[in-house]
Amino acid sequence: MKIRKKSPKPAQSGAPLYLVGHTAASPTVQGLQSWFDREYGGPIVIEPAQAQQTQGDQPGPTLYRASHGPWQAWMRLACPSAETQHWRQTLEWRHDRAAAVIPTTAGPRDACDQVLLAARLARGLTLLTGGTSFDTRTHEFLNPSDWTDRRLERFILMDHVAIRHDDMAADGRDWFFTQGLAKFGLEEIEVFRPRGLSPQPVSEQLGDIADELVRLGRIPTVGGMVSLQLLGLSVRALRHRTAAYAGAPLILREIAWE
Repeated sequence: MKIRKKSPKPAQSGAPLYLVGHTAASPTVQGLQSWFDREYGGPIVIEPAQAQQTQGDQPGPTLYRASHGPWQAWMRLACPSAETQHWRQTLEWRHDRAAAVIPTTAGPRDACDQVLLAARLARGLTLLTGGTSFDTRTHEFLNPSDWTDRRLERFILMDHVAIRHDDMAADGRDWFFTQGLAKFGLEEIEVFRPRGLSPQPVSEQLGDIADELVRLGRIPTVGGMVSLQLLGLSVRALRHRTAAYAGAPLILREIAWE
């Protein structure tokens, strides 16, 4: 008996991966399909999933499933007014309309392709509306000009993950960490270095390590080690902790490499 592969489902939290705020008319399915097919080759299929319900059993904004080959993403071309107002106040922007791209529950093997598809859709929604997209994992704002430079023609991890450097850590050390590995179902990674050293080599090395860990689909458990042969490094996880940066919660594993 042939076993059918299950389609990815929206994340249970329902929280968007990208939020696109705008003041223009909401984009249409046909408009987004035409744009995507021109940019990335089609066909992309966008079809409504089960309609969402609000209080009083009135139909709410439609949840759409976008499929490009075997990859899928979920989105709303128009968010509910209450959600739109919540994000307007939270992000302190003037947009009175919003669209959302919602993460899927895909496993590590498919994560890169699923994240790339979601980002391409967010890019399209931003360019079509002339609005601003907010990456809820990296906490970055992306305007149309930013997406023009970030074409997403192929998967590059640094299009989806940010490397942060904080030289104001309380213990007197420089703090380097990732924001965005959560898109791939992984914890963020961090490392500390003595203050006063050049940050660029550490940031570049941390980015290379993050790239390999995403491709492996795992981060070593605390006390464990993984060999990254392409980099000629062995990476060990030292501890697990939670922290916050600029108001964003982080789940972190401190690593060391040799």
